[in-house]
Amino acid sequence: MLDIVANIIGAQNLATGAEAGKWSRDWTGNYTSNPLAVARPANAKEVSEILKWANDTKTKIVPVSGNTGLSGGTKSDGSLMISTDRMNRIREVRPASRIAIVEAGVILDQVHQSVGAHDLIFPLTFGARGSCMIGGVLSTNAGGSNVLRYGNTRDLVLGLEAVLPTGEILNLMTELHKDNTGYNLKHLLIGAEGTLGIITAAVLKLFPKPKAYATAMVAAPSLEGALELLNRLQEATGGRVEAFEYMPRHYVEYHRQVFKEAKEPFDQPYEVNILVEIASTMIDECTPLADGTIPLGATLETVLGQLFETGHVLDAVVAQNQAQRQEMWSRREAAGMMISTRVPSINTDVAVPLDKVPTFINRMNAILPEIDPGFMPNLVSHLGDGNVHYSVWPKSQDPAVHDQILEAVEDEALRLGGSFSAEHGIGVSKLASMRRRKDPVALATMRAIKAALDPNGLLNPGKVLP
Repeated sequence: MLDIVANIIGAQNLATGAEAGKWSRDWTGNYTSNPLAVARPANAKEVSEILKWANDTKTKIVPVSGNTGLSGGTKSDGSLMISTDRMNRIREVRPASRIAIVEAGVILDQVHQSVGAHDLIFPLTFGARGSCMIGGVLSTNAGGSNVLRYGNTRDLVLGLEAVLPTGEILNLMTELHKDNTGYNLKHLLIGAEGTLGIITAAVLKLFPKPKAYATAMVAAPSLEGALELLNRLQEATGGRVEAFEYMPRHYVEYHRQVFKEAKEPFDQPYEVNILVEIASTMIDECTPLADGTIPLGATLETVLGQLFETGHVLDAVVAQNQAQRQEMWSRREAAGMMISTRVPSINTDVAVPLDKVPTFINRMNAILPEIDPGFMPNLVSHLGDGNVHYSVWPKSQDPAVHDQILEAVEDEALRLGGSFSAEHGIGVSKLASMRRRKDPVALATMRAIKAALDPNGLLNPGKVLP
């Protein structure tokens, strides 16, 4: 049956048996699969031919990029996986219009390096940037640390190319910032987790590369005080805050247990630790003064000093060089690896309104000990956009208790007007949450769209829609 697929892409690009092993386990290790095979097409036309064959044979298809997701979105027992890894060309970087045209298998860090040569940035960034691929980050509408200033993936894409479940190639590779010609199909496909089409290429928005960064670890007396700090920094810098990341004391302590060489962020411990980074492209803010200091860093120090006087800041350390900046970032970006050091783990990815983050965290700290005394939290937050990763290592081994913990986290997030999924997607891990919590009319609309685009239900089945 797979001979036709082999003829489409070349037998050497069809992995079966043990050769398919590296695609059979996701980054977390929580989801393993036994795919029928893994096809590695080189372009949209080959993807199209495979999907036409899949409709004729009623073969289920699961697309996969870097396989760095956290929600089981590539679980694929008995399905043909389509890997984007050979569609890996950066077709064009156009500095004048600040766009990059890239294929779905390009690794995110390769985009960063390529556009960086033109003094530009593609601002999407997170810990998996060295292995995740563009097709995957678009399919999950990835977030990361710079959402505060630049927005989610949806905000960073002008156009895309995708192959629909029936094998038709949808050309939406517009380079326009304005195109008001009907439904926004681009946004429909971004974040659909490969259930409505396989993204094969995209037009990405680029931005001027900052000429200087100012980065600091800041201790705040409370989360409420941290939000005051964020607002003051935004006012003082004209909205140049790029990242505002919260790490509580228990996170810092466990980070030092895992990474023996890691240092304390301050001379004494604090409960509320914030990584803040601002950036500028303005020459007068970025040109070193006679004493070697950079005005942007002086601005950060001035604002922090003022907030220290008012009691909104307890302590602060401003990075004096790139090595110190990297040390601060490595502490935050270790979060994903840290949660994987213990099993079982309960990973959550909620979002609440910014001013409700302290309420949410305080409520969790009160509720969860009643459900599972002795549990260990591993909490971090993109505090600037309201995204909280309240992950838990339960003490109890009872799956019913684990469900209670997850229910409590999601209940409180929704009670505060939030979402049970902020940036990791639904995959299979949040199907129960979708069933319980998503508006029934919204679910019915999603099912109607799925049925219209994928009448045979072949593309990434069992994901997103319960």
